[in-house]
Amino acid sequence: PCGDKMDKELIKISLPVIGNYAISPIIGAVDLLWVNRMGNALAVAGQAASNQVFSSAFWFVSFLPSVTATLVSKQHAKGDVEATQDAICQAMFVGFFIALVGTPAMFFNPNRALSSVLAEGVPAMEYAVPYLLIRSFAFLPSLISLVGFSAFRGILDTQTPVKVSAFANVFNAVLDPILIFSLSMGVPGAALATLAAEIISAAIYLFLLRKRDLILWRKIIKPPSWASLEPLLKGGLALQLRNLSLNLTFLAVARVTQSIDKSGVAAAAHAMAIQTFQIGGIVLLALSTVAQTVVPNAMVERYDEDAQETIGGLQYAKATVNRLMSWGFILGCGLGSLQILLLPIIRKATPLQEVRDAAKIPAIIASVLQVINGLVFIGEGVMIGTGSFLQLSLSTLVATVGCLWALWFFPPRVGLTGVWLGFGVFNVIRLVGVYIHQRINGPLSPRKMGTVAP
Repeated sequence: PCGDKMDKELIKISLPVIGNYAISPIIGAVDLLWVNRMGNALAVAGQAASNQVFSSAFWFVSFLPSVTATLVSKQHAKGDVEATQDAICQAMFVGFFIALVGTPAMFFNPNRALSSVLAEGVPAMEYAVPYLLIRSFAFLPSLISLVGFSAFRGILDTQTPVKVSAFANVFNAVLDPILIFSLSMGVPGAALATLAAEIISAAIYLFLLRKRDLILWRKIIKPPSWASLEPLLKGGLALQLRNLSLNLTFLAVARVTQSIDKSGVAAAAHAMAIQTFQIGGIVLLALSTVAQTVVPNAMVERYDEDAQETIGGLQYAKATVNRLMSWGFILGCGLGSLQILLLPIIRKATPLQEVRDAAKIPAIIASVLQVINGLVFIGEGVMIGTGSFLQLSLSTLVATVGCLWALWFFPPRVGLTGVWLGFGVFNVIRLVGVYIHQRINGPLSPRKMGTVAP
């Protein structure tokens, strides 16, 4: 980074994305804070288990925003309005059908869904089931919001999603204490507050997308042709292996964490460590999504009327990738240090001393791992942006195998700390995959760039 035009452009695009990603963890931290104030570790464990199951179910369709943002970015860079609109509407169409399956499956089988992270008959199940029943109705609105977010990212409008997310989530923050305590709803109150925020967010996105002529209702409800749907489904199919691998990893982490003790202390401490990680993780994850749209946009060579010059192309895209990776390393180091400094404050989020003690070392590990995460998150965003979906999936699959071994080996010996050591193994292997893509066989690697005429 040197403060030049490229840095300024990346900062201009990235700051709103960081703000958008920051809102959800902040609201999640508010949820955790109020549920913690119930003074019941089992309530926190139950909520954490349900959130993990819902998030894991969502990973099965998370290819939609990733592929959509990349397709929209390419078409927008070419100036093809019709193709840009088609990419968004097709993602909406596929999302609606997925939600028709996902919501009933989760609503009518909550115990079966939760069995992936909670053993049968554990006390936390009492709190997890009602929370998941309510959250199951958020499947469709969450999908709409994700596609809407990816659409605006694709056209490089990163400010609108921040406003939408802030407006919607303020209801969550206001409703939490009212529903949890004033109306004595407890954990289900937290689920209702979250559902309200997701419905509001989806409604606003639909309104804005239509207002900007980025969607047409007739295109959303009309089945698209195979030719137009093929890029989305092919990219999605390749990414699905990655999603399944990530899903398996996080479910295994949740299950091992829940099995460490039946009092809910380990699960509550893990939730606190996750909150510590998200302080810096949201920034790095935001830069990953920036890479997913900036890189394919940079790869399209075109004439800039304002600057009166030709921009884009592979060399420009490679320079953009190098700059993003540099920012990832610097921010990873800085954010990890910041998290360690904030640990005393974060630990005060729970009144339970045993939870504070159990979360201390995992939270430190989460902070140290940000150095690696800065390179991994942005590097994988680059892989999505260049369309290297299958290679990314295979890299993640290998990392999952390594993580599962670590979860088998470490937790029986060092408890919750072992779970976070498993995360370390997982991300180190992913970093190797990023290196291979950028230096050896990716479309912007020196070997491939050497075959491109200057």
